[in-house]
Amino acid sequence: MNTNYAAPSDLGRIQGVALGIGLLGIVAWVIGLTLSGNVREIFFHSYLVAFVFWAGIALGCLGMLMIQYLGGATWGLIIRRPLESGSHTLILMAILFIPVAVGLGNIYEWMHRESITDEKLRAMLDHKSLWLNPKFFIVRTAIYFAVWLLLMLVLRKRSHKLDETGDPALIQSAQDWSGPGFLLYAIACTFAAIDWVMSLDAEWFSTIFGMLLIVGQGVAAIAFIISVCVILSRREPMNHVLKPKHFHDLGKLLLALVMVWAYFSFSQLLIMWSGNLPEEIPWYIERFKGTWGYLGIALILGHFFLPFVLLLSRDLKRNGRRLVFVAWLVIIMRFIDLLWLIVPEFEHGHPGHLKDYLIYIASTVGMGGLWLGWFFWQLRSKALVPYNDPLLPEALAAGGGH
Repeated sequence: MNTNYAAPSDLGRIQGVALGIGLLGIVAWVIGLTLSGNVREIFFHSYLVAFVFWAGIALGCLGMLMIQYLGGATWGLIIRRPLESGSHTLILMAILFIPVAVGLGNIYEWMHRESITDEKLRAMLDHKSLWLNPKFFIVRTAIYFAVWLLLMLVLRKRSHKLDETGDPALIQSAQDWSGPGFLLYAIACTFAAIDWVMSLDAEWFSTIFGMLLIVGQGVAAIAFIISVCVILSRREPMNHVLKPKHFHDLGKLLLALVMVWAYFSFSQLLIMWSGNLPEEIPWYIERFKGTWGYLGIALILGHFFLPFVLLLSRDLKRNGRRLVFVAWLVIIMRFIDLLWLIVPEFEHGHPGHLKDYLIYIASTVGMGGLWLGWFFWQLRSKALVPYNDPLLPEALAAGGGH
């Protein structure tokens, strides 16, 4: 490792804090479960929300890693190590999928076709049984993770070799993999979104739902990377590398992704509302009622309008300490968006109690401690920038670093 770009020693302390907060989250999760009326159901429901949230950030990091290779831009080189560390957590997420596989019967209605009395719904589930069955569901998820892990390991191997040899051909090889790799990644993410989230309501479907979640993953990943960069920019050696221009580039990227997310979200709503089909409209009606209606308004304001207005400011984007608050807002909104997408399917028209929603938060914090612990473990293991990349001098000059 090039000691000039070695990770600061106190990243270990930050890793410990993350693990500690995660442990507190797990304790709160367990306490909440013991106080709930149905421990098994709420456990798997809250676990799915946490799993989808953190898997989304990991997948967003992998997608952005391939995009930065394909774009060849200097902003991508500066954040390559955090993106690699984030995508490496897919190993952890593959392990953490096991409880989801065990709890399929507690999560998905299509697991209980025989007990459904609605003849129309039962006939439809029988028609979809070749796809919606537990064995094929688990096999498909194994394929998804195989694709993602293969891409992550291939890009990671080339990054390691580049540090050792400085051979620019390795950059070209990573780009060659990233082109078709991103296509495979997007296909796997689309089907994973359909399986993990959309199939919660087996009657409802959307042709752009996969793209909506993929863009959401990108939003969460860039917001997370901005947060990490702000932490690193206050410490040696990255305080000499990360400059206002780099944060400006990341802020522009976050703004673009926020707008794309809003475009897909509105397009899905507009098409379904104008179509007014009985198998589509109830999905939205359920989310326009009561607490979910207020959260929908919060998403419009906090996931799009407010970040959009704030990120128009050039001064804010160049100031990492102010930009990070927008990033945190977006990350919180991503969690609320997943609650809005997933949890109404568990309530079946009967609003949950406050303690149930607190359990969802606790499960996400608990799993997040494990995720962040893995992330910082990986980030500490390598130099914080690819020091043998031929574009590094240009990247430093672009930001005013030295």
